[in-house]
Amino acid sequence: MILAYETSTNICSVAFQDKEGNVFEKKTQGRGVHSDHLFLFTQQLMEENNFKIENLDSVLVSNGPGSYTGLRIAASAIKGILFGKDVNLFACNTLASLAMNSEASSGDIVHTIIDARRTHFYVQSFQFGNPMDAQTDAELIEISDFEQTIKPGDHIVGTGISRLEQGVIKKVNTYKEEAITAKSLIKLFSLKNFDDFCIKTDLEALNPNYISSSQVNNSNV
Repeated sequence: MILAYETSTNICSVAFQDKEGNVFEKKTQGRGVHSDHLFLFTQQLMEENNFKIENLDSVLVSNGPGSYTGLRIAASAIKGILFGKDVNLFACNTLASLAMNSEASSGDIVHTIIDARRTHFYVQSFQFGNPMDAQTDAELIEISDFEQTIKPGDHIVGTGISRLEQGVIKKVNTYKEEAITAKSLIKLFSLKNFDDFCIKTDLEALNPNYISSSQVNNSNV
């Protein structure tokens, strides 16, 4: 059984996979929703599916890049939820998980993006499949530079898609906020090479992978 947390944007999503592989989710969107809903959604899923934290095989957390506040809240919450529990914990690449909710076919290129400060996106590109291959590292780049890498027929998943030039949007397949969900972490975890994107960790070592304001300001803004 798996519990997964996605808080890297203004979406708060908690998903649970039971022993039979059925997946259930609680999700909301808005400013400041993470602190209000993370524990609530966890408790609701536990009650509705009759499990306890110690019954879980693994907990997955979307670990960035993304919103400093959302990532920090999830990390803090998980440290409380798992304290004293013998449950495997995995910190997962947010951008890799987003690729799982595209409708790409094996071999297609999927670009995953999260809107960042000023004129930047967090970006990573993948060749879709099982296994899935990262074509680039996760990085913070200018939107205009990212647009030059896009080819007709590519897939783009994430936030800030409306900031792209219309000519770019028309030639690709796009998936906006509806594709951001903790369920994608569970899909990522099912890949043959999941350990390329989900790193086993412990409570003490769990630290969000975010880019600070000073780093953004020094990135050729």
